[in-house]
Amino acid sequence: MALDELARRIGAPFKSQKTNATVAEGRLSGPGPRLILAKPNTYMNVSGGPVAALLRFYKLDVSNLIVLHDELDIPFDSIKLKIGGGHGGHNGVRDIAAAIGSPDFVRVRIGIGRPPGRQPAADFVLKDFSGEEKKTLANLVSDAADAVEQVTRESLTAAQLRFHTAPSGE
Repeated sequence: MALDELARRIGAPFKSQKTNATVAEGRLSGPGPRLILAKPNTYMNVSGGPVAALLRFYKLDVSNLIVLHDELDIPFDSIKLKIGGGHGGHNGVRDIAAAIGSPDFVRVRIGIGRPPGRQPAADFVLKDFSGEEKKTLANLVSDAADAVEQVTRESLTAAQLRFHTAPSGE
């Protein structure tokens, strides 16, 4: 959903591409950087192959990669950013790091919170958002897109300062 928002902002539709992904390419407004947005055509858990193929196809270094993913360990409606580190049990992040030979890529971690009760995590991440969550989902998607824009226009540190700091009064 965040990639769809970014594609809308750069005015680029997603098109099939031979790297087993759909891709949208364009520039952010003003003197913005060029973005190559990609959605692997695989399940998230095996998205490393398409990501590695995209890096090779576009001749990009791992330092240019930003991966957006859901994160159980972050409360719903929160965004956290980091570079490198472990996969935290996220099979998609694990597969990407293995396929590209490095964990040192920027991650925009989109908080979805923990499953209620004893619901298995695999079932939780595949279910639809609750009615209450849907009320703020548009803001969460916009924040994730904003985070990518800020990383590409400014820096990871600038985006971290914005999204990791509680608003005044909290």
